[in-house]
Amino acid sequence: MDGDAAMLTKPAFRKVDWLARDIAVERRGDGAVVLKSRIPLQAYETHIPAYLAKWAAQAPERIWLAQRGGPDRQWRKVSYGEARRTVDALTQGLLDLGVGDGRPVAILSGNSIEHALMTQAAMQARLPAAPVSPAYSLMSQDHLKLKYLFNLIKPAVVMVQDGPTFEKALKAIDLTGITVVHVLRPCEGVKSVAFAALAATPVTAAVGESIAKITPKTVGKLLFTSGSTGMPKAVINTQEMMCANAAMMMQVRPRETEGPIPTVLDWMPWNHTMGGNAAFNPVLVDGGTLYIDDGRPMPGQFEETIRNLREVSPTYYANVPAGYAALAAAMEKDEALCRSFFKNLSIMAYGGARLPDDLYDRMQALAVKTTGERIVFYTGWGSTETAPTSTGTYWDTERVGLIGLPFPGVELKMVPCGSKYELRLRGVNVTPGYFGQPDLTAKMFDEEGFYCIGDAGVFVDPADPLQGIIFAGRVVEDFKLTTGTFVHVGSLRTDAISAATPVVHDALVAGQDREFIGLLCWPNLHACRQLVGNADASYEDVIRHPEVVACLKKGLQVHNASTTGSSMRIARAMLMVEPPSIDGNELTDKGYINQRAGLERRAALVEKLYAGKPDDDVIILN
Repeated sequence: MDGDAAMLTKPAFRKVDWLARDIAVERRGDGAVVLKSRIPLQAYETHIPAYLAKWAAQAPERIWLAQRGGPDRQWRKVSYGEARRTVDALTQGLLDLGVGDGRPVAILSGNSIEHALMTQAAMQARLPAAPVSPAYSLMSQDHLKLKYLFNLIKPAVVMVQDGPTFEKALKAIDLTGITVVHVLRPCEGVKSVAFAALAATPVTAAVGESIAKITPKTVGKLLFTSGSTGMPKAVINTQEMMCANAAMMMQVRPRETEGPIPTVLDWMPWNHTMGGNAAFNPVLVDGGTLYIDDGRPMPGQFEETIRNLREVSPTYYANVPAGYAALAAAMEKDEALCRSFFKNLSIMAYGGARLPDDLYDRMQALAVKTTGERIVFYTGWGSTETAPTSTGTYWDTERVGLIGLPFPGVELKMVPCGSKYELRLRGVNVTPGYFGQPDLTAKMFDEEGFYCIGDAGVFVDPADPLQGIIFAGRVVEDFKLTTGTFVHVGSLRTDAISAATPVVHDALVAGQDREFIGLLCWPNLHACRQLVGNADASYEDVIRHPEVVACLKKGLQVHNASTTGSSMRIARAMLMVEPPSIDGNELTDKGYINQRAGLERRAALVEKLYAGKPDDDVIILN
């Protein structure tokens, strides 16, 4: 039975009005393929703050932002009308500083209502918002990356949620000529302005005049790449890039105007393009409500997300596979949580890793049990340099691991690269370059102006491109063993995960300049718990359990038996406790595992993997 026939025997997906897959396919003589939607990109506003003004006028009482706070952790809510008034006052306050166009407003804190309001105000004042990973301030001992970024972008304003929390960071950088803004408490010994005082600035005609000067090419944000290959780069995000990309995402999955108000609960950090652009901007463009989730898909931190989902019924929900695994485990024990989660939901989106098949099945079983319908899983692909999403799976599909097809307004060039294609992008959502680094900008594009993103892909069916494209890893991830043998990381990683199903949900492939390949594996906690017969087993419990180790070892031995060379043969493996870290750059801005950053961050585990006399937790396969 083929895939389409199999789908007919299952409950239908909840209806989504997907855009048609009307894709022009150009096949070139050199083997390259160019894909482009024949459907024009829909119209969009000149700049992001225009959408705040629109909804403040049309629905001033509608809630835009909500976040828990205070000793009782209740929801604090801000309407579109209130937000517009506050943003205009903040804009006036920024203009009164007299710093001129172009000097950024750096935001060191994580997601907050004030962070969102300051971002919009900075844009209205034509000062790029520059959200910086809190890890650079709070987890670093030398603050080298923070100092580097400040020297690169030379901000005029720095905002922190709480002065004492960021005291070490503020005192590590040169604040000469920089205005510090604090939201909660000032930092002792650092001169600063209270956010509340700035938000009380009387508004003059200067605000409207500044907004009128914003053009599509005005720089709205500077977003920083992960820095896995060196110091972070500041990616220019113009207003046109962000508005066009939000339009693309909404055009391929338009909502019904008679349905519930778009509602999103999201935790992804706004210093990251997936959180700050892909999650944040469409909610504003669509006049929706964004609930800021202070939970995380990590042990001990997901309970906050569960609490929030008992009260908030999202229309669209996105998470990484680890988050869905924790959510599925909670919903399997809680029918009320299921009802709240699925009540208004039309789409589940994922990124960060390939969604395991068993997890997909569990979520669909819960959806069918609760609603009688399945809920489609959606994913997209792009980067910080593309604002970010350039392709997506905008059709009903059961297949996971796809990156979809190009959005309207995007051209995707696929250049032959061995058994796969190198992927390149051109479109209105692509950055003009890196801030203050023209040398790096010059290397970004090929001779036709396509951005060389560095990712690889293959067709699901080369004869039928409309079936979509499968992500095939990073072109630069591939490496050589000391024998000179080339290892194609993308395909090996996928094959190894499949072979180790169900106990592994993702992995890092090690072996550069080594004699053999090693694997660092993230366990599939739910599957491991089922295997060992203990629903409460921790990560520490399962990675050492003999049955889990035996299952992993057997799967990888079967994989090795099916290969003919050292480029695909795995000699050693280890199971890891700590999940992939966004702040540690292990999840790329495209939502996939960053192999290089992961291996660097876990260098101690790599050394254990290759030790002359390995410890007991190293699984020997030879």
